[in-house]
Amino acid sequence: MHKKIKILFIILLGIAVISFFIFFIFCDKTKENGNTITSRSEEEMIQSILNMEQYTAEMLVEVQSNKNNNQYKIKQTYTKPNRERQEILEPSHIAGIITEYDGQNLILTNPKLNLSSLYENYPYAVSNDLWLGSFASDYQTYTNKKSSIEEGQILLEVKNEMGNKYNLYKKLYIDTKTGKPTKLIVQDINQNTTIYISYTKIEIS
Repeated sequence: MHKKIKILFIILLGIAVISFFIFFIFCDKTKENGNTITSRSEEEMIQSILNMEQYTAEMLVEVQSNKNNNQYKIKQTYTKPNRERQEILEPSHIAGIITEYDGQNLILTNPKLNLSSLYENYPYAVSNDLWLGSFASDYQTYTNKKSSIEEGQILLEVKNEMGNKYNLYKKLYIDTKTGKPTKLIVQDINQNTTIYISYTKIEIS
């Protein structure tokens, strides 16, 4: 009798182990091939960006229009809720131009020409599409949004319901290994890319 119970126990244990591996493999494939965020760590990566206090980034920016395609190398620093500093590193003829926003006033500085301009009560810098903080604000504010996995990266998408026809859609890609953004894409009403940002360096806290 005890021998039969022992055999039955071994069989049940074997079934449990096999079931566990089947479940694990199934979940892993679903995660790789599906379109949804399934991992707690992935959700934590998303929240760390949406709720960031500050960041420093260097990035390559491509601005596209019907007539022109302009490329820039830019350095940004951001401190929540809306303190921003941006310096153009390239192209050389406008390198060094600095934009600073303190939450109310915008200051433009050109060290090469020793020029500085102050724009008081300037609210528009907060909604600048070049800023990661602007994306985080949009994603937390608007309801037309989704998260998924695409080519091994987390993809956050949001429709800027208060945007114009040139910046209606935004997409942020996050590296699942580092938890850092790799690119930010802004699209027009036809979902053609108007701004393409590649982050070459970024530190978030």
